[in-house]
Amino acid sequence: MVSWAKQGHEAAFRELVRRYERPVFSLLYRMVRDRALAEDLAQETFIKVLNGLTSYRPEFKFSSWIFKIANNAAIDHLRRRSLDTLSLDGSPSASTPEQMQATALQLGDRAESPLQHVENRELGSAIERAIARLRPEYRSCIMLRHVEGYSYEEIAETLELPLGTVKTYIHRARNELRVYLDDRRD
Repeated sequence: MVSWAKQGHEAAFRELVRRYERPVFSLLYRMVRDRALAEDLAQETFIKVLNGLTSYRPEFKFSSWIFKIANNAAIDHLRRRSLDTLSLDGSPSASTPEQMQATALQLGDRAESPLQHVENRELGSAIERAIARLRPEYRSCIMLRHVEGYSYEEIAETLELPLGTVKTYIHRARNELRVYLDDRRD
């Protein structure tokens, strides 16, 4: 499919957009926490993909290449605008409260009391604020690791960073998160 798109077949490029639009949007939305902005950044990402398709090297995974472009677009925007937000409230494509709840990060078990529910929501908000304080590079690595479930190797490939740098960023991010959340420890 990618090779056809590289040759200028419009239908092949449309298929690539169809396959990757949701994962790209999801990554961007979790980075910037604004649906309209994530849509704009996704569009920017696909324009960059179209314009740079000839530079794509097939020995690398296409998904890693496109996520790298999306991640860079988000980081560039965050650096320019100093926006520091992240959503733990659920999938950006959820359109009803039930879908939001079903796709939200669950910090407690299903048998929690109302008090536990409130405490877990407060903890979730504290975690969200702590992650928002991280440098964009650290935030990208933490999100790819703990939200998207990428391995260290996949993160290194996606972000085009040495494996040691990825491990260092995640280690430093976790240490910063511990400091930011120190008052929450019990």
